[in-house]
Amino acid sequence: MSISSYGSLLDALRGVQWPARRPVPGAVPGTHQSRLRGTSAEFTEYRPYRQGDDPRRLDWKLLARSDRAYIRLADDHSILATLLLVDASASMAYPAATHEKWAQARRLAVGLATVAHAGGDPVGLLLPTAAGVARVAPRTRRGVVSEVAAALDAVRPSGSASLASALLGLAPAVRVAVVSDFLGDGDALLRVASERVAAGGEVHAVHVVAAEELDPPPAAILAVDPEEPEVRRPLVGAARAAYLSAFAAWREELARSWRAAGAGYTLVTTTEPPDQAVRRIVAPSALVAVRA
Repeated sequence: MSISSYGSLLDALRGVQWPARRPVPGAVPGTHQSRLRGTSAEFTEYRPYRQGDDPRRLDWKLLARSDRAYIRLADDHSILATLLLVDASASMAYPAATHEKWAQARRLAVGLATVAHAGGDPVGLLLPTAAGVARVAPRTRRGVVSEVAAALDAVRPSGSASLASALLGLAPAVRVAVVSDFLGDGDALLRVASERVAAGGEVHAVHVVAAEELDPPPAAILAVDPEEPEVRRPLVGAARAAYLSAFAAWREELARSWRAAGAGYTLVTTTEPPDQAVRRIVAPSALVAVRA
């Protein structure tokens, strides 16, 4: 596949923005409000001139009218590097006949990369696999979204790889979106993500769930753990009802835990149009428990 196969998705996301949830560090001009305050044309307020301030920031007209020296403060704007951490473990290949969970994860990752890149932000990819971690370094150059799509399309989900380990060591200033079913090292991943948020970072959990997981067929089936094939359980009658109850409770706790950690959490099913899902992920309401 190539980036052209995502054409309708890219068209549907034109004009969508992904604003940072708090002022970002850095002085490279961009679209997000910076922690720095300087000479931007976007005036914010006045404050009295102090020794050491840049005289060029003096408001000379106000000085002439009031005989008091004030400088103009303005909120500068900066870029925010965005990194997509995509789960390529065996469970993402469900259902086996269609691999629709993996297909939806790829569409979401490409859609998020497109929105971030269109806003002028560097975009990159971390793709842990059984063979190692595939990487696309965050860049703003033209074609980086195609690189992300090509890296995703070259992988077939298999085995088990640690998402938490891949997240360690990244600078807090990088915005991270984790696209996963969270059936692997979820607890360790949440701990690392919580530490990133506490350090001032921004993290989004994008939970991909197959429609068949939410509503398994009523006929008797044998459920097999794709990452631990020796784990097999019949799913029929009372067992099916118990599974549905346990799976719903797990999803609720997962959402609560990520939001309590100050991260965004968005559940996306395989039947939801990907452009609609991307809009929900980047909406300000997707991050409901930002720490001060």
